[in-house]
Amino acid sequence: MNDKQSTQHHIITLSNLRPTQMTVGMLQVKHKRQQLRTFEKRPAELVGFILEHPIRVVLGPADKAYVIDHHHLALALVKEDFITAPMEIEDDYSSLSLKSFWKKLQAQQFVHPVDASGKYRSISALPNSLKHMEDDPYRSLAGFAREAGAFLKVGAPFAEFAWADYYRDCIRKKLLKKDFQDALDKAVKLARHKDASTLPGYIKPK
Repeated sequence: MNDKQSTQHHIITLSNLRPTQMTVGMLQVKHKRQQLRTFEKRPAELVGFILEHPIRVVLGPADKAYVIDHHHLALALVKEDFITAPMEIEDDYSSLSLKSFWKKLQAQQFVHPVDASGKYRSISALPNSLKHMEDDPYRSLAGFAREAGAFLKVGAPFAEFAWADYYRDCIRKKLLKKDFQDALDKAVKLARHKDASTLPGYIKPK
């Protein structure tokens, strides 16, 4: 991975983006879309917002850019019919073969081929478009729980997916659909449990 000084910002066409994970939390995508709409008549502020929450990509074969961070914002931009957006280019692997490219991403832990049930799949199962990612409601739960202070944001790859899997075993999907706020309240409390102590960003109870 490049250091901060060598990170490049480029305007990239959103249709060239490809995901490195199978799922997103669609409630979070909806929230991101609402945020984007608040900047509808303030384009300069919109660019500032995106750069404060940069979509990080690596360049791959066939002029594609693979998202390694902020899939939710990327998908929100696509759904809001944006054509391009500024992004951080982490690395350029466009000269590699597709097979070598995926090996490189796996070695750097930039790939998370896990479906909405929390099961690992092969790289070939990754969707070829951001629009084709599945909804994992537990990923939304983890994201909103972090925003509520349940755990800290950390740089570990796919940290919130680890929390999503934790909540998957503790909170019934029926509750998520019936009363998301109740599920979120439970998630915040469960984040302090000793069973969560090995998860990234865990906060010790006082």
